[in-house]
Amino acid sequence: MTDRTEGIAGQVDPANAGQLRAWDGDQGAYWTERAERFDEGVARYHERFIAAAAIEPESDVLDIGCGSGRTTRDAARAAPAGSALGVDLSSRMIDLARRTAEREHLANVTFRQADAQVHPFTPAGVDVAISRHGAMFFGDPEAAFTNIARALRPGGRLVLLTWQPMDRNAWMSTFRSVFAGGRELPAPAADGPGPAALSEPGTVRALLESAGFADVRLDALHEPMYFGRDVDDACRFISGQFAAMAAELDAEARARALELLRADMAGHLTGEGVRYDSAAWLVRARRP
Repeated sequence: MTDRTEGIAGQVDPANAGQLRAWDGDQGAYWTERAERFDEGVARYHERFIAAAAIEPESDVLDIGCGSGRTTRDAARAAPAGSALGVDLSSRMIDLARRTAEREHLANVTFRQADAQVHPFTPAGVDVAISRHGAMFFGDPEAAFTNIARALRPGGRLVLLTWQPMDRNAWMSTFRSVFAGGRELPAPAADGPGPAALSEPGTVRALLESAGFADVRLDALHEPMYFGRDVDDACRFISGQFAAMAAELDAEARARALELLRADMAGHLTGEGVRYDSAAWLVRARRP
């Protein structure tokens, strides 16, 4: 384990040890270096997500898996008389979030490297818990959402953005198939950490209800995702994001995968750059 993870390792549920290694390692570093690009990718979802959170001027907000902090900072701006706390496993992204908040002169926002599954949040200390694609990676999701529910005041609200199943997300299925290099890969688990973890409505409802939430509601959203200004730009971005899968291929298969990726991206080049269809769930629930 690297020095970066030693400071928090004892405060992470063992079920999330792999996620800590990834997000506080190379994966987190890649996301930190390209934080603006990742925010641009899901920009079409952002305003509706923040609006659904219905943050009031005096709200105290908890942002789970906050990454580089865009959603946390926007929550803080919406709650000038309240506060916003963002937590994430990635120390690099937390560092970037803090620097950006300081540059934007936001005094009511705090960032902490923490495992939301076990972190001792102040009981009944927040009005709204939010997560934009950050709540899909828990090793024990029931324990995690139970912990988050405890942090909410009675009547407090949970608002999540999660992906719908892979077959409704052209970008996810395409890129995964390209870098499989002809290998037969198992479908992403709907009950394990990963982008498909909260993709099935029945599973989400049962999970949140078992964690103590009520009035669980999922609304389907569909938006194009942005991957780059042109094919070269998008190809560099995605080949880096899928570098671990690409590394498992030999040189010939890797070159073929990049050829296929470029050809597919050329078919998705628009006047606004390379865009692929995507589908997400806007999940809302309430602590009774």
